[in-house]
Amino acid sequence: MSYFKPDHEIYRRRFSRNVGVGVALAAFVILSFFLTVEKVTQGNPMRSIKGEGFAVTAEDQAMKDALKASQGTTGASN
Repeated sequence: MSYFKPDHEIYRRRFSRNVGVGVALAAFVILSFFLTVEKVTQGNPMRSIKGEGFAVTAEDQAMKDALKASQGTTGASN
């Protein structure tokens, strides 16, 4: 004896369409996440984990070099 009547065809179609949309949405979110991680880490995730930044301009690189030189002359080591 069956207590539940079978689902109508329209509900099965709607469910399969919703699953398809959900999978496409999940794929888009995952792709966006990994592209963001790649952009933020500039292709080198270990630099990001260590907390090392990257020079955006030549002026930033010059400032970074000057800081390293001043640390080297004071005898401080990292």
